[in-house]
Amino acid sequence: MKKLLLLALTATFALSLSACKDDDPIVCDDMYVLDGDECVYDGFEVAMITDSGGIDDGSFNQGTWEGIMEFAAANDLTYKYYKPLEVSDTAYLDAIGLAVEGNAQIIVTPGFLFESSIYAAQDLYPDVKFVLIDGTPHDPTWTTWRTEDNVMPILFDEHEAGFLAGYAAVLEGYTKLGFTGGMAVPAVVKFGVGFIAGAYYAAAMEEVTIELGDDTYTYFGGFGADDTYKNIALSWYAGTTQIIFSAAGGAGQSVMAAAADSDAMMIGVDIDQAGDSDTVLTSAMKQLGNAVKQALQAYVDDTFVGGETQVKNAMNDGVALPMDTSRFLTFSQADYDAIFALLVDGTVDVPATYAELVLFLDDATLDIPSAVTVNGE
Repeated sequence: MKKLLLLALTATFALSLSACKDDDPIVCDDMYVLDGDECVYDGFEVAMITDSGGIDDGSFNQGTWEGIMEFAAANDLTYKYYKPLEVSDTAYLDAIGLAVEGNAQIIVTPGFLFESSIYAAQDLYPDVKFVLIDGTPHDPTWTTWRTEDNVMPILFDEHEAGFLAGYAAVLEGYTKLGFTGGMAVPAVVKFGVGFIAGAYYAAAMEEVTIELGDDTYTYFGGFGADDTYKNIALSWYAGTTQIIFSAAGGAGQSVMAAAADSDAMMIGVDIDQAGDSDTVLTSAMKQLGNAVKQALQAYVDDTFVGGETQVKNAMNDGVALPMDTSRFLTFSQADYDAIFALLVDGTVDVPATYAELVLFLDDATLDIPSAVTVNGE
């Protein structure tokens, strides 16, 4: 009996050794490393490439990065940003390459400056997903436009955000207005057109006269803070201008500085800039964080739809004024909700171009700044 039991135990032990010997070792995919008996992700799944500014630029980069951080933290995703060495397609592609080497599966690029680099990257890295904010892919000569299935371009109806800002400013009591844009690129142009439309719309409703002409409507020529830009704003404030809407990215900091020196107010852009200066009345916001979160949610849900442009506006929570932090004294939440509802339901169709603006105002003799005209439009 003991002999039979010993033989049984010996056989069981032999089978156990055989089973251990036959077990294949755990092999992880290229993006993972072995941690104990588990394969864990090695690298940063979500990456962002900054444009000419940093992640704390108080504008486009910051709004995008904050959206990424919030979503990634809530969904247990690893994330990292990469700053190019310079502003060029080559430097942008190099930074994208570093992100891919870091195993990024989805890369977010904020700003139209990435249009040409994403045009190249979509072919170089077909297995990586790209979110291009404020632009659509085209070649460096601007002759060929193409968006592959791994790219999700996101555009905003900036004219709606500008409209809300102009409308609110006039209802707040400002009638002598100014506008500074960084450069006459489509997004900035639309901010300005919408601002004029909103201001005139509110002026007609309140039966007041506003001043906004060639002498207080200009494009700086850049998006970085500069004393030259500050001096332009100072000269306007020294005249009759009461408030300036600056759709100029980081150059808006120069307008804030001028407003502070002039005991005046200004309107920020892209993100809520109330924390940057006490001179910020409100901000014409693109809901960058919302847009990025929506794109990342699609990635997580495996419902990412590339190859076509997404447009964010009032109807899908893409534009807004930050009422909680705005420094309004008379323009109320009820006022805001009422005008916003008219944008959502289409009662107010905000113009996006000079030609549409003239029709919107229904009076071509009004003093529309000539700088609004772009490419002969």
